Amino acid sequence: MPRYEYRVLKPVPSAEKAFLEWIDGLDRAFANRDPERRSDLVREELHQLYLGRPYAAPDPAAPLAIQTLVHSLDPRNATLEPESYGDADAAKYGERKPLIWFWMMYDRSPIGLNHWLGHKVRAMLARHVFKHCGNNVKIFHGVEFSFGYNLTVEDNCTIHKYVLLDDRGEIIIHEGSSVSDYANIYSHAHDLNDGMIVSNHKTEIGPKARITYHATVLSGMKVGEHGMVGSMGVASKDVDPFTVVGGIPAKPIKIKSIAPEQLQNALNKR
Repeated sequence: MPRYEYRVLKPVPSAEKAFLEWIDGLDRAFANRDPERRSDLVREELHQLYLGRPYAAPDPAAPLAIQTLVHSLDPRNATLEPESYGDADAAKYGERKPLIWFWMMYDRSPIGLNHWLGHKVRAMLARHVFKHCGNNVKIFHGVEFSFGYNLTVEDNCTIHKYVLLDDRGEIIIHEGSSVSDYANIYSHAHDLNDGMIVSNHKTEIGPKARITYHATVLSGMKVGEHGMVGSMGVASKDVDPFTVVGGIPAKPIKIKSIAPEQLQNALNKR
């Protein structure tokens, strides 16, 4: 079977310079964690991205649809589902909310589909939003998460498009792991009889694990080193290292070919 490496793609030099300067400026500005300051910055950037001009308060005489558009680009006027959760830390979420709104609106803008630029923008934002974001992390468009502050993504991880990372409890994606398109990773569960009773857990992926297309990892599970959850699979139990699981609920279907000592070392880490 042939092996195909990714091609290296880059914008033209003048665009690359503008892109990197823009990201660097945002990175330095977002280092100020004050929610009001961050909201002002996001409002200004979104007005320029969407409307092509600096922010100006809407004219009360303008059509109501235009007023609604202008007001909605300000994160202070946006309501996001996770901030309504009773277990949300208001202070931690409050300082991140402007950046989460920027992330969501950036992804929905025309330039959000520019992969080279988008990977760099999201990695920059993740360093300000996540509990930890490592080096060489690649995040595609449409990825959503709950709080952000309970999410750790270590070095050399890839999170593909339209992934849900529910970090109400805690999610740790260890080094070198990959989460494929439309996968879901949870860290909370609801009581069977009362949906308002929520239990939060730690969910761990990897290192070097793969959660493949449309797969789901339920709250509190651990997918071991080099483990894999097959397409559409639902991991309701821990996945052993070097083990491929599939189905609903997911069950072992294959053990990867490895040296016995590698497997033993991985099991010893559990």
